Amino acid sequence: MVLNLDFDTILVWILIGLVAGFFASHLALGHGLGIVGDVIAGIAGALLGGFLAGIFHWSITIVGHPILSAMVIAFIGAVIVLFVLRLFNMSGGLDCAPGARRSISAWKKK
Repeated sequence: MVLNLDFDTILVWILIGLVAGFFASHLALGHGLGIVGDVIAGIAGALLGGFLAGIFHWSITIVGHPILSAMVIAFIGAVIVLFVLRLFNMSGGLDCAPGARRSISAWKKK
C-alpha cells in the first residue's frame, strides 16, 4: 500500500478531522474544543474508526461521496475517543466551561 502525502491529501485529512471532531466534541462533551482540538480529535477518531472498521469488517459507503463516508467513520471514532477521554478525564480541561481558564492554584487542588 502506497500512501501519498502531498499537500492535497493532508488538507483533506485536516478538513475531515475538523468536521468530524467538531460534531463529535459537541455530541460527546456538549461544547467544542477549538479548531486545533477538533482537528486533533477528528484525526485521532479517523485513525481509531478506520482501525475498528478494518477489525470488525464494517463498511460505510455513501455512493459517489467517499469523503462523506470517511467523515462518518472519523465521527464515530472521534466520539469513542472523546467518550473514553471524558470517562478517564485524561485532559484536565474537559470538565470546565468552554473558554474558561484555570489558575495554577485550581490545577493544584484538582
